[in-house]
Amino acid sequence: MTFDFAERIKRLPPYLFAEMEKIQNEKKAQGVDLISLSIGDPDLPPPQFVVDALKDEAADKKNHNYSFSQGESDFRAAVTGWYKKRFNVDIKQDEVVALLGSKEGLANIGRAFINPGDHVLCPDPAYPVYANGSTILCDGTPVALPLKAENGFRPDFEAVDAKKVKLMYLNYPNNPTAATVDKKTLKEAVEFAKDNNIILCYDNAYSEITYDGYKAPSILEIAGAMDVAIEFNSLSKTFNMTGDRIGFAVGNKQLITGLTKVKSQIDSGPPVYTQRVAVKALASYIGPDAPEFLKKNNLILQERRDLLVNTLGKIGFTCEKPKATFYLWFNCKGDSMAFAKKLLDVGVAATPGVGFGKCGEGYVRMTFTQPKERIAEACERIAGAF
Repeated sequence: MTFDFAERIKRLPPYLFAEMEKIQNEKKAQGVDLISLSIGDPDLPPPQFVVDALKDEAADKKNHNYSFSQGESDFRAAVTGWYKKRFNVDIKQDEVVALLGSKEGLANIGRAFINPGDHVLCPDPAYPVYANGSTILCDGTPVALPLKAENGFRPDFEAVDAKKVKLMYLNYPNNPTAATVDKKTLKEAVEFAKDNNIILCYDNAYSEITYDGYKAPSILEIAGAMDVAIEFNSLSKTFNMTGDRIGFAVGNKQLITGLTKVKSQIDSGPPVYTQRVAVKALASYIGPDAPEFLKKNNLILQERRDLLVNTLGKIGFTCEKPKATFYLWFNCKGDSMAFAKKLLDVGVAATPGVGFGKCGEGYVRMTFTQPKERIAEACERIAGAF
């Protein structure tokens, strides 16, 4: 028997990473020692107090019942407390919803507000979930919002045709470009959204992975943002808990209500014990500055960043040291797939920029989520390839 995919599935673009994954698997099967600089999954462990809390909370039998779709009250209180300490933003509990990781929320917000034919502004290059998971799978039409090097990989709102646009995504610190923005740019984004009656979805998952004194802002620090914006964040990157799938969205109450309505039909919230752990994790912030474990982790990442940037520079691939995320985004001076395949021949996996959109062609994304000695070995292999 054969079964026909839904039209929305057929509209999804080809998975350009599939060929790369096939080659990587072939290399591993051949016994190649493959160093992956392609996946944004932290190699550093969660802080010990988080691991201990997971053991304790999972052992509590009361924590294995259903949660509420919007999340436990103490979890939402912890999120509001964190926003006050970290960003000096006042959030109410009914302006918070718990998520199974921020990706889930970023996709499901489309189900709540996108109608067939609605246009959605999606950064290009960008995390594919904006155009695919949220827009195409909700029968919307993705419209590229180009992020160009000459503009610091920031959007040019004056060049945007807002006609038929219902919703837009922004993500800073940015994946894949690692670009950052100041509050001036965020103010422009809020004003653009308000002027055109557009829902502003702000992906702030990398807000805490920062270097050289940079502190990432929240869109909700901008006056008027609560009228149009919903911000998504996660414990995945901050606490190295990617597999625990715990995040949250905060912002405009109507947007939170819409997202919660969707979630009430498709899930029952994150596990209670995971939310209890998140409460303890967020409480590690005693003010606007990062807790000590995070400062140490960011110094480790910064050292790796410098090694990778310096090596690439020596072989002719210049890129600025990013102020945030654990990504490097650099001009590979040609076809990004061909470049990535060349690196695979020497046992290094990187991500071709075209996989993040048409504007990503000619670029490659590398992560520094490997121990320093593995990054040093990867650098030697990369230098040898060129």
